[in-house]
Amino acid sequence: MAEKKTVTVRQTGSPIRRNAIQRATLAGLKLNKLGRVATLEDTPAVRGMIAKVHHMVEVVE
Repeated sequence: MAEKKTVTVRQTGSPIRRNAIQRATLAGLKLNKLGRVATLEDTPAVRGMIAKVHHMVEVVE
């Protein structure tokens, strides 16, 4: 069985003073506090969400 690819992201920026769409995107990535880390399935949708809030998250290798 093929193993699903994952991507790990860490929140580095605060959602304070950001618009509601960016806050909702962070919540969709299971991030809502500084330093929180989430491991998600590597899909085009997740990559798009990361790109939308790229200034507040970093991809952990």
